[in-house]
Amino acid sequence: MQALRTAATGMAAQQLNVEVISNNIANMSTTGFKRRRPEFQDLIYQNLRRVGSNSSDTGTIVPAGAQVGLGVKTAAIYRISEQGNLQQTSNTLDMAIQGNGYFQVTLPSGDTAYTRDGTFGLASDGTIVTADGYVVQPGVQIPNNATAVTVNASGQVQATVSGQTSPQTVGQLQLAVFPNEAGLDAQGRQPVPADLCLRTGGHRKPRFNRFRLGDAGLRRDLQRQRGDRDHQPDHRAARL
Repeated sequence: MQALRTAATGMAAQQLNVEVISNNIANMSTTGFKRRRPEFQDLIYQNLRRVGSNSSDTGTIVPAGAQVGLGVKTAAIYRISEQGNLQQTSNTLDMAIQGNGYFQVTLPSGDTAYTRDGTFGLASDGTIVTADGYVVQPGVQIPNNATAVTVNASGQVQATVSGQTSPQTVGQLQLAVFPNEAGLDAQGRQPVPADLCLRTGGHRKPRFNRFRLGDAGLRRDLQRQRGDRDHQPDHRAARL
């Protein structure tokens, strides 16, 4: 019966592997999604004959021994952070990140969450917010009489107001950079949307970088996936 239990752990591991791949495929058009990759480890071994033990009263030593493995277990499911191509959108507030980093978002609880999803809009008071209405730190407000909004390569938010020809700087966005991005805790439960991550106790405080934006203007990133093994990221961009 042990053979059946061992085989069952293998089936469970393969089921998990397929579930992770299926989730990657299902989110191939989800903004800011990063594919996952499962890792597995073998379980403990049963020693039928320990290597190095005596095989006779004269002191002869067993050269190899006999061990039987008891199956496989899931070790981790890693988030793969890769840079991809960019694609234009029609929203002037769409942004995407080139390289490492996360946008910082203030939750209703006051905690800070992190996301690669740069689908932003304006609240009723002109504050830049996420698609769920959460404030993007540091809470930049666009004047009511603004006629154009841009974000330069350094993350400075600039607005051109009515009656002026030159834009004025109204805020500065920064990116939070983590040494171990795979260790962020992705939220898939209410009230925190699934595209947001929280910093765990094993993380040091992030360092903060300015944006790295290219010629296409503000950016928005997506995850693309080809087949069941070749996972390639894809990014959307907004040209201002």
